[in-house]
Parts: sequence; C-alpha cells; structure tokens
Amino acid sequence: MKNAILTLFLIPFLALSQNNEGYTILENGMITPDPAKITEFESGLAAHNKTYHGEGLYGARVYWIASGKNTGSYMWVMGPLPWSELDKRPAQKEHDNDWTNNVMPYVLPQGEQTYWKFHPNLSNYPKDFTIKNILVDIYDVKRFKGSKLLPMLKKIHKTMVEKFPEETFGMYTNELSSMTDGKDLAYVSFFENSSWMGIDGKFSEKFDETHGAGSFEKFLEDWEDITHGKYSSEIWIYREDLSGLSGELKAMARQ
Repeated sequence: MKNAILTLFLIPFLALSQNNEGYTILENGMITPDPAKITEFESGLAAHNKTYHGEGLYGARVYWIASGKNTGSYMWVMGPLPWSELDKRPAQKEHDNDWTNNVMPYVLPQGEQTYWKFHPNLSNYPKDFTIKNILVDIYDVKRFKGSKLLPMLKKIHKTMVEKFPEETFGMYTNELSSMTDGKDLAYVSFFENSSWMGIDGKFSEKFDETHGAGSFEKFLEDWEDITHGKYSSEIWIYREDLSGLSGELKAMARQ
C-alpha cells in the first residue's frame, strides 16, 4: 500500500484554515536525547507521561523515529484537543519541575515543536485499532495555491475510501507553517506489519475507475502546478512503555 500512497502524495498541502473552535490539533514535540544518556532519558520521560499525561485531552503518546534524517529522535504527541484547551494544560509547579529535572538534562539542544490541525473529512478511521507503526509523509505547497488544493484532496479521499475502505489514514495541516519550512501537510498511515510497505495498491488505476479514464494523468499535471513535492517521509514506532496513553484508538473519536 505504501507505493499507492507515495504515488498519490507527491504533493503538499497548505493549511485549510478556519478560525473556529470546531477543530482539534495535535501538539508534536520532537526530542533528541543524548546518545550516552538514553536510559536516563527514557526513564524520566516514561515516568513524566504516566504521571501527568496519562488520560484525557492532555494524554500523550511517544514514538521512536525509525527512518529519515531524524532517526533516533522521539516524537512526543499530545491531543487531539482544541486550541483553547492549551491554556489549561498541565503547567503546575510539580509538572514543570519534573520535566526540567528528569527529562531535559538528558536532551540535546536541537528540537522542534509543531501544531497540526486534524481534517476528519479528509481522513478515514473505519474501525477501532491499536497503534503499532505509522508512516508520516509531509509535503510542501507553493504560495497562494492552497485554494486549488481542496477539490483535488476530496477526489483523493473519495478514491481511497471507495477502493481502499479498510486503510486507516489521517490528514493534518500545519497551523504554524512558514514559507521556508516546507511542512504544510502530514499524511499519516497506520499499519501493523512491514509487508504493508511493499504492497502496490495500483492507485492510479483505482483513481481512473473512480473519476473517469485519464483522470489521474490530469490530476498529476494539476498537482505539479500547485506543489513543490514531499518534504520528508518517516516511519514512527509507537512506544507504549514511554507513553501516558495506550495505543488503543477509537474510530468514533476521530470522526
């Protein structure tokens, strides 16, 4: 199925921004530990999450990045939650002191904090499942082309849901993207076994079946006009031992 996704998204996505409280975000923090202090780092991170991020809106999951330039780093993910709830996040003295004293001493200076808006109408969560592995593809888009992108994404979503109804995927847009970072869209695919990465889903053929002969070729032409291409592709492995939340994900929670 990986080949179908990569063919599909040789493309980026400028955020579809609506200023309302009807949407939720994920807060992603990339953390790179000191290689000589990984044991201490993991111990401190696990204890912190299980104490302060073990349930509700502020629950957090941790992933180990297994491919790409960030291999060996960890992604700390909190949410989804509305922007307004960030003002109520755990920030009491005990929480902050624990992070400062038991996590930060084992972390290298480089890091990154991003906020991603979830698009349920462009995603597909057909059933409850337990997170194991995810493929995160991030894409860039040309300036002032975002308005042309949504109709194309709707066609992609229609094809995926009709032809690959069991595939679980989510689409997220960067709420604080810039002209230079190239991180506008995240397409997140959930999979259990590595064999999934080698499956060719013949997406182009399925696209033509859904939208008419020659539709996919025209789609690629339009896509090239509005996008710069893919920024990165990474495999993340869920680390339940370091997380506050379990890997169980309810489909209804993502509708």
